[in-house]
Amino acid sequence: MTTVDQKLETAPPDRLDITPARTAPPRTRWEGPAVGALLGVTGLLYLWGLGASGWANDYYAAAVQAGTQSWTAWFFGGLDAGGAITVDKPPAALWVMGLSGRIFGFSTWSMLAPQALMGVGSVALLYATVRRWSGPAVGLFAAAALAVTPVAVLMFRFNNPDALLVLLLVVAAYCVVRACDATTARSGTLWLALAGTAMGFGFLTKMLQAFLVLPAFACVFLLAAHAPLRRRLWQLLVAAGAIVVSAGWWVATVALWPAESRPYIGGSTDNSVLELALGYNGLARLAAEDTGQAAPGTGGGGADDLAAGLGRLFGPGVGEQVAWLLPTALVALVLGLVLTRRAPRTDRARAGLLLWGGWLVVSAVVFSMMGGKFHPYYTVTMVPAIGAVVAITGRELWRRRNTETGRGGLALLAATTGAWAFVLLSRTPDWHPELRYLVAAATLVAIVVSLAGRVMRVGLVAALAAALLGTSGYAIATAAAPHTGAEPTAGPVVEPDDADSDARAAAVGPAAVSVELVEALQATTTRWAAATAGAQSAAPLELASGASVIGIGGFTGTDPAPTLAQFQDYVANGEVTYFIAGGVEEGKTAASRDDAADDDATDDDAAADPADDLTISAWVAENFTATDIGGTTVYDLTEGS
Repeated sequence: MTTVDQKLETAPPDRLDITPARTAPPRTRWEGPAVGALLGVTGLLYLWGLGASGWANDYYAAAVQAGTQSWTAWFFGGLDAGGAITVDKPPAALWVMGLSGRIFGFSTWSMLAPQALMGVGSVALLYATVRRWSGPAVGLFAAAALAVTPVAVLMFRFNNPDALLVLLLVVAAYCVVRACDATTARSGTLWLALAGTAMGFGFLTKMLQAFLVLPAFACVFLLAAHAPLRRRLWQLLVAAGAIVVSAGWWVATVALWPAESRPYIGGSTDNSVLELALGYNGLARLAAEDTGQAAPGTGGGGADDLAAGLGRLFGPGVGEQVAWLLPTALVALVLGLVLTRRAPRTDRARAGLLLWGGWLVVSAVVFSMMGGKFHPYYTVTMVPAIGAVVAITGRELWRRRNTETGRGGLALLAATTGAWAFVLLSRTPDWHPELRYLVAAATLVAIVVSLAGRVMRVGLVAALAAALLGTSGYAIATAAAPHTGAEPTAGPVVEPDDADSDARAAAVGPAAVSVELVEALQATTTRWAAATAGAQSAAPLELASGASVIGIGGFTGTDPAPTLAQFQDYVANGEVTYFIAGGVEEGKTAASRDDAADDDATDDDAAADPADDLTISAWVAENFTATDIGGTTVYDLTEGS
């Protein structure tokens, strides 16, 4: 008898209008209450005590504030309302937080609540996506694993762009699943275009990191969609076009907008979004370099623990944040693909493993081997895939629980999960030591019951306890602690060793701004109240005063914005009131390399102008008188030299 799939492969593309319907499994009586409980607990975990972190990352908080004061700053992701420089990421996440601030007033809650709600939405959508191909119980476990992974709790309570990125990636995955299940060519194309649109906005959230999932998405659609190959190929071209359009409109707008009437694109060397994407946020992240970073994580990890290599994701400072189910997921991926190796082309279990497994493997390899700047919280984008792979293979093994293969596979997953959770919990031996022994006991029960093949439901409950106890404890500890600075870490708060004290202090953020300095900044009427070296120094000044402050050199202090000549023009035109000393050490390249390059191009044989060696800080110190305001050295730029 000819199968439906054979008919699909042999029918002429122009005559094949209807593909077999694929619908989600029917609803069960327990499903609604279970999902409602999961989302309720997730919302409580992400929203409770949300204001404890204050402004979280001052750098992004200042940009959100600027977006509530200036639509130009909002559109371009400007760090200051005056329009000097942007943050070093595209602005999609800032758009959401900025609009919330405009509607409800700028505050910690109006900034962070959208992030928490993105987390709840990600959990709900992951459930719906996994459920469609593997059933409600599988979707529920995958969603629960996402909800209680510590790095997810951290990022969904923080103001970095990663929360929106995770949501958009899960949206795209849902659309790909719906495209594979589409009943008509039109609906399949529409769903795939929507997936491409979500990916495009993912680029506008965190650039090339969003594209790590693309190989898995394309592979799954080509393999598992119920349509002739020719149609699948052109539908993928439509999706690619949707990515280009949904990301390209903003990139093109920035390129066409007169540079003098918009902020400089922070992080780029030539005021270009494409250079930012391919350079600072692209190849520079992959290329080996000495980042000099430390990771004051829960395990006391440092730069050595974050060194590129296959062990990075499991080491101290990273493993406790994301890797609770990572070894199990890798084992499960291999087992699942072996179990489904003889399945039909469109088999949904294998398709799900390829989708989530491809997402996981590509992301894990990139994060492990990237030699440039790496932050442990990047790994939050792996979390939806980790839980989904474990859940899908667990279901396939559970269906075979009456066979030696099924029982042995379940025992292997339980042993891997429990043993690794015990290792991670042992990294904080003084923090609730009873947890690791509970995990060990549950793991032992799950292994024995699985191998014996009796009272299997008891073994399932024990395996779930082993999988979720440790990570849930760390998740609650993460939600209970405030998180600030550029290097937030998940997990219980552990006092650092003396060797790590400086690194942790640097991660917490700058000291508070004095009342006297705040009042002085608020009393100004110029375009910028002040300028200081580095965006990270400017941000707390902006947040404390509500005034616009130029962060010279951007996030790293080395961006060529503003140049010395530009800053001199600002001062001459009366657009800046104060220069505040301190901040990052301002390099020559940050303040004067463009001017020097212009001089060299004009007269290669001429002697270098001594002024080219001046930084903005040095020029201000030479030409203006220093005063003290609230213990801070300040130069009044309106009083002349």
